[in-house]
Amino acid sequence: MPVNRFRLSTYLSTAAALAFGLGLSWGGAACAQTAPSEAALPAAAASAVAHPALWPQAHWPWRQDAAMETRIAALIKRMTLEEKVGQILQADLSTVTPDDVHRYHLGSVLNGGNAGPGGNDYAPAPEWLKLADAFYDASVDKRDGGVAIPVMWGTDAVHGHSNIVGATLFPHNSALGATHDPALLQRIAAVTATEVRVTGIDWTFAPTITVPQDTRWGRAFEGYSEDPALVASYARPFIEGLQGKPNSGPLLAGPHVIATAKHFLADGGTFEGRDQGDAVIDEATLIKVHAQPYVSAIDAGVLSIMASFSSWHGVKMTGNKSLLTDVLKKRMGFAGLVVSDWNAHGQVAGCSNASCPQAVNAGIDMLMAPDSWKALYHSLIAQVQDGTVPMARLDEAVGAVLRVKMRAGLFGAGRPSSRPYAGQFDLLGSAPHRAVARQAVQESLVLLKNEAGILPLSPKARILVAGDGANDIARQSGGWTLSWQGTGLDPKLFPGATTLWQGIDTAVRAAGGQATLSPDGSFAGQKPDAAIVVFGETPYAEFQGDLRSLQLKPDLRAPLETMRKLKAAGVPVVALMLTGRPLYTNPFLNLADAFVVAWLPGSEGEGVADVLLRGSDGSVAHDFTGRLPFRWPMTAVPGGATLYPLGHGLSLKTPAPRWVALPEQSGVDDSAGSTTEYFQKGVPTPGWSLEIQNAGTGGVTRITSVPATVADSGVAITASDYQVQEGARTFAFSGRKGTAALALTTHAPADLSRETNGEMMLVTTIRVDAAPTAPVTLAIDSAGKATSLSLGKLDMLPRGTWTTLGIPLQCLRTAGARMDAIDAPLILSTGGAMTISLARVKLGMDAQVRLPCATH
Repeated sequence: MPVNRFRLSTYLSTAAALAFGLGLSWGGAACAQTAPSEAALPAAAASAVAHPALWPQAHWPWRQDAAMETRIAALIKRMTLEEKVGQILQADLSTVTPDDVHRYHLGSVLNGGNAGPGGNDYAPAPEWLKLADAFYDASVDKRDGGVAIPVMWGTDAVHGHSNIVGATLFPHNSALGATHDPALLQRIAAVTATEVRVTGIDWTFAPTITVPQDTRWGRAFEGYSEDPALVASYARPFIEGLQGKPNSGPLLAGPHVIATAKHFLADGGTFEGRDQGDAVIDEATLIKVHAQPYVSAIDAGVLSIMASFSSWHGVKMTGNKSLLTDVLKKRMGFAGLVVSDWNAHGQVAGCSNASCPQAVNAGIDMLMAPDSWKALYHSLIAQVQDGTVPMARLDEAVGAVLRVKMRAGLFGAGRPSSRPYAGQFDLLGSAPHRAVARQAVQESLVLLKNEAGILPLSPKARILVAGDGANDIARQSGGWTLSWQGTGLDPKLFPGATTLWQGIDTAVRAAGGQATLSPDGSFAGQKPDAAIVVFGETPYAEFQGDLRSLQLKPDLRAPLETMRKLKAAGVPVVALMLTGRPLYTNPFLNLADAFVVAWLPGSEGEGVADVLLRGSDGSVAHDFTGRLPFRWPMTAVPGGATLYPLGHGLSLKTPAPRWVALPEQSGVDDSAGSTTEYFQKGVPTPGWSLEIQNAGTGGVTRITSVPATVADSGVAITASDYQVQEGARTFAFSGRKGTAALALTTHAPADLSRETNGEMMLVTTIRVDAAPTAPVTLAIDSAGKATSLSLGKLDMLPRGTWTTLGIPLQCLRTAGARMDAIDAPLILSTGGAMTISLARVKLGMDAQVRLPCATH
């Protein structure tokens, strides 16, 4: 799925930073196995499917249109080589102008997860429509002659039109899997298509029909279920909701958009759930588990399919001719457009972002080349001229693009602003659309425990709502919400949305009860009748969401203590979990009186209140109908024992069985370094160490408690406050002992090579208390080699104010750091005096100050 990573190119040349995100030393005690190397794989297994006759055949529903084919052939005959190459390229709007679309004859543009008109991710909807017009006008401008083919705009409308401020945000796919309601899925897709059309966009990269088999994968929430039959049952209605029925006229004449089934193939079957990893599975599993939903998608007439970043037995899908051409196009009968993922062509063996004839020859019809399109334009022209890419193959790819555009009706649709639904901004987040999303929330909730029938709660009672996710729209909406990772979002960016707290508060007040919001669970005066404690995951997307084990990160388990305090006070507790996937939660389950999985519900928090609370008249308006689309684990061990099977979920109509306490041994060692957090609330996260180093003597002192003074280095460390008491550490460098440094280190080097392809940064929450008297250096240590970046005297940071400072990972790679072996992601050193405070060091994308690589 695309991400706007181009902003990093502004920085590409410095050193500094980063963190160590997902993928460190995958495995540990629970997963000691290692993925087979490409060199160790049999050549036959790595290059081609062995039994093409076993692959299912779909039924492509679009009728052959002789007039359309004649028109396509005539266009291709008229097109120059340059026009043909341009048609199969897709550029991100942060790297392309309307003039570029005209000059290079580009077939498509897209907006990545962090791109918006004029560089504003949160641009209002009218600006998106205005830019759509500009791109269209440029594409059909005939001032220089040529065929002037209308451009397509692709977007990630993956849980509603989720890039647009004010749009309806539906629950993510793992939640929708719990509804077991294909008809509802079709309505959701139809609403999404209409809202996309409001902004003049005509193509969405949805639905994701992956079948996740290891929910450590950070994209598991994009999958409906681990059950291929359930996923397949959703594929057709969702695609028809987006596109309408095949052969019913041009898509754009109605409230429809071009759909994309993704990511072909087995992105949910990669080793250890690693994003962009390798599916080391046999061909029978590839067919039985991962191919089935694509049969439904093709039967529905999906007009585009996106090839996966991932590999099968070491061969990248984007370059796998056996699967893309021989299986998908020939055997399965797909006759639409095959598009690659974000610069995925650059990962194909023998390719780079600037040149990849292998991908085109393998069967890719359009290259998603967000910031590499211009280099590809020139290299492909040369490769067609010298025969590396046969002209016949190029013509075939161009024909696929033109065919999709004609079926969509692009050639006769006119400017985006003139098309049906365009500019009807009142449709974004409209009441009828939000009602569909609210229903999806109601149907997706899964009840796992309900002791003594505590649920539903009476809205006339005194209800305490706790947990830092209770009043946070971004938290309940998850990744791919206004930005790629869904982090750092201001509540003002969600007009019309309702948090979980707001939904509960509204219902309770309307019934005459009393609701109180208390994130830490504290209360004064009369004891609450019940407490709802909201806990779970924070937003993430690919990379940042990858886990080593099936459990919440340590910093997200604090609400367990809140629950203990409430229970000790005699308050019944309802645990409400926000999560994109099943995780080990036995301690929460044991402690709670009731336990509800709310998944990632999106913008309509009222849907949760609808089911947790009785009606004001005491009736039960909505029962719990959600059923697990994934097995729920007994431990945090991947592939371990199952606590609740697929399809499990309690109902109010059936008495809950007597609760038997669950074992509270996770089965995994938490000491392995965090995949995204290195220093939080003033202390290193498990697996990380805080050290004070002296460059002159080589002395190293590990800091385990404060206050502390390291005489060898002249550094004093004390506790200070940030958000919570003693949530930070203050470092006073005296400058009297030569160059001293504070460092975060680990015993297990981190592999950040995948994360470095994205917009990831090392983000530090820092405060300058006393300005440095000498220059400060930021360094990382990788494979025993330091890569450093000069920070001057920290003049880019304000004095006495907490600030987040971000350093792009690509800076480090460009400066020569080995991103696959990070021993220390942060080393801050100076030869002078200074006082700084540090609260947090993590892998992230949002920072108030971004360090340009040019300062290196």
